Amino acid sequence: MIILIAALAGAALGAFQARRRKGRVADIIQYAVVYAMIFAVGALFVTLLIDRQMRFG
Repeated sequence: MIILIAALAGAALGAFQARRRKGRVADIIQYAVVYAMIFAVGALFVTLLIDRQMRFG
């Protein structure tokens, strides 16, 4: 769940960033996808850390 929320937040932030830089539609989509992937990978690591803390806490 954390990963999905992070990916959606990353996509929104990436699209906002590209729009603020006056990018075309392709630029906005590319920024949204890249930010979504970066945020999702970061959230994956956070999720793994939380899971390990709960197991071995």
